[in-house]
Amino acid sequence: MSGGTGAVGDCPPALRHRPGARAERDSSAGTAFRRWPLVSRLPLGALPSAVPCARLHARLILQEWNLSEVAEDAEMLVSELVTNALKASWSLPETRPIELRMLAGHERLTIEVWDALSARPDLRPHAVDAESGRGLEIVSLLSDGWGFYHPGGGGKVVWAMLEITAALPAAGQQVSEVPGDGR
Repeated sequence: MSGGTGAVGDCPPALRHRPGARAERDSSAGTAFRRWPLVSRLPLGALPSAVPCARLHARLILQEWNLSEVAEDAEMLVSELVTNALKASWSLPETRPIELRMLAGHERLTIEVWDALSARPDLRPHAVDAESGRGLEIVSLLSDGWGFYHPGGGGKVVWAMLEITAALPAAGQQVSEVPGDGR
């Protein structure tokens, strides 16, 4: 999109590429394969369709990274974290985009979701038959660890980590090209 409109134009400065600055190695919505950790970023508009888009993105990236053993749990974690980020974004006076980032090293997959609301995530008590309010409980049960932090650019990042044992490509081994990067 041009002219600073749309979801990407509304990203906080910390998440935007600055002209003249060196590009981050994880600066596209695709994947960066040439260095560890493997990284994928996906900016998302604060729309209900963001959750299925994020799940599909996670499924395809994990398949590409040969991490199908954690894909089911990772998709559920992505779904819960993105849903919570959407609700946080919708609570602001001006709706802001969110961002999904996945990082895979040799031992773990980390899923991070950024939103513009700086309030800490809340594990809330709920009734056994409640239809909502279980998101962080699910994250806690499925992940090998989770937490949050406040990045320098504002908002918060909620993260969840999964231990992995899949055969990741060796350092320096190229998995695939980043579309359109000309290398």
